[in-house]
Amino acid sequence: MPTYQYRCTECGHDLEAVQKFTDDPLTECPECHGQLRKVYNAVGVVFKGAGFYKTDSRKDTTAIDSSKPTKEIPASTPAKEVTSSSASTDK
Repeated sequence: MPTYQYRCTECGHDLEAVQKFTDDPLTECPECHGQLRKVYNAVGVVFKGAGFYKTDSRKDTTAIDSSKPTKEIPASTPAKEVTSSSASTDK
């Protein structure tokens, strides 16, 4: 539940009240019974640091750059074959 700040328009008394969004705002000062008004302040969340979102989308430096040409493997190079004897020894 949010905390709201109020200030009396007559005596200047400040108070805080924890209220639901659906609750009616306070209207009467508990000190002098004058009229209360809500006080609005700056947001309490501050994101500090250089590049808050920059670090979230930074490219991986180890990834292959698609703009650079890649070294092609000649078609005459034979592929390595896995034999059944080496696959059955992993039991």
